[in-house]
Amino acid sequence: MNSVIKWIDERLPIFHFINKELGEYPTPKNLNYSWNFGSLSGITLLIMIISGIFLAMHYVPHVDHAFDSVESIMRNVNGGWLIRYIHMNGASMFFIVVYAHMARGLYYGSYKAPRELLWMIGVVILLLMMATAFMGYVLPWGQMSFWGATVITNLFSAFPGGEAIVHWLWGGFSVDNPTLNRFFVLHYLFPFLIVAVTMLHLVALHQFGSNNPLGIERTKPSDSVPFHPFYTIKDLFGLSVYLLIFSALIFFTPNFFGEPDNYIPADPLVTPPHIVPEWYFLPFYAILRSIPSKLGGVLAMFGAIFVLFILPFLDKHPVRSGRFRPYYKYFFWVFIVNCFVLGWVGGKPPEGVYLILGRLCTAYYFFHFVGLYPLLTCYEPRVKLPEGFDDYAKH
Repeated sequence: MNSVIKWIDERLPIFHFINKELGEYPTPKNLNYSWNFGSLSGITLLIMIISGIFLAMHYVPHVDHAFDSVESIMRNVNGGWLIRYIHMNGASMFFIVVYAHMARGLYYGSYKAPRELLWMIGVVILLLMMATAFMGYVLPWGQMSFWGATVITNLFSAFPGGEAIVHWLWGGFSVDNPTLNRFFVLHYLFPFLIVAVTMLHLVALHQFGSNNPLGIERTKPSDSVPFHPFYTIKDLFGLSVYLLIFSALIFFTPNFFGEPDNYIPADPLVTPPHIVPEWYFLPFYAILRSIPSKLGGVLAMFGAIFVLFILPFLDKHPVRSGRFRPYYKYFFWVFIVNCFVLGWVGGKPPEGVYLILGRLCTAYYFFHFVGLYPLLTCYEPRVKLPEGFDDYAKH
C-alpha cells in the first residue's frame, strides 16, 4: 500500500476490510455461472439508485404535473430518455436476476442449514423490491398507474380494520395527490433500505461462505480459492453479457415490458378494460384472483411469499444439492413451469379456462412447498455420497 492508503487504513481499516471480504474471501472452487446472479443483483440495484436520483431531479410529484413531467424528461432533458428507459427497464432486469438468483438457491439447497437466515433475509429483500416497484409504477400517473394503485391499495380493506390502512395509504378518501406524494417519498427511500438489508445479507453470506453445486461444505483450505481474481473475472464476464442484453432492451425494445395504457394520462372516470400489474407481479396476481373470497385471495397472495420464509424448516432432506436428489430435481422444473403458467394466467381475464388453470397452478404452488417437501424428506432416496464425504453425510 502507498503511504496515503496506509495512513487511512491504520485509522479506518476500510481497505483492509475490502481486501479481506472481496479479495482474500475464500470461495468454493466449483461455482458455476448461476452464482453470477447475486453480484448482478447488486450492480442492478446500484444502477437503479443512480438513475432514480437523476430522474427525481426533474420529476414533479403532483397529480396535475406528474404525467407531463415524465414526458418532459423524455423530450426536453438532455439524455432524459436514456435515463428513464434505464430506470424503467432496470426494474424488470432487477426482478429477472433476483428470480434467477432465488431459483438457483432453490435448486442447490442454499436455504438449508446453516444458511437459513441468509435465505430469509433474501426474502425480505424481495418484499422490499416488490413494494418499491409497485410505488414506482404509480409515479408516471398514467391510466394503469392510477387504477393499479386503486386496486392494490384496496386489497388491505379485506382485513378487519383495513379501511383505516387504505385511507392512510391514500392520504384521504381516494387515490389523489397525497397518495402520489406518499408513494414518491417511499419509492425514493426504499432502495436505500434495500441497500441496508443487502449489507446484512452479505454479512450472513460471509458467516458460513457460499454454497456450491455439490452442496458439500468445504473441509480444508484447498477446497477454496480467493474471490479475486478467480471470481471477479468470472463476474465481469457475466456482467458484460448482462449489460449487452440490458442495452439491447433499452435501445431496441424499450417498451417491451411496458403497458400501452400507461401512456394515457390518469383519468378517474375511465376504467381500463383490463387492469394488470407489471409482469413480475403476475404470478402473485393470478394467485390473488384464483380465490373466490377477497380476504382469502389476499391471504393466499401474501402466503405465497410467507411460505418462502418457512422453506428451510419444510425441507429437512439431508442432501442439500438438487443434483443428487433424483425426485426433487424433476419437481423443481415442474415448479418453475408452474410459475411461468401463473404469470401467463395473471395477464389474462379471470374467467373460463384461465380461472380454472389459475386455481390448479395456485394449488400446486402451495402443495410444492407445504406438501411435497415434507414427503420428499421422508421418502426420497438418499444417494450415497462419494468416499471422503462421511462428515457431511453425518451432518
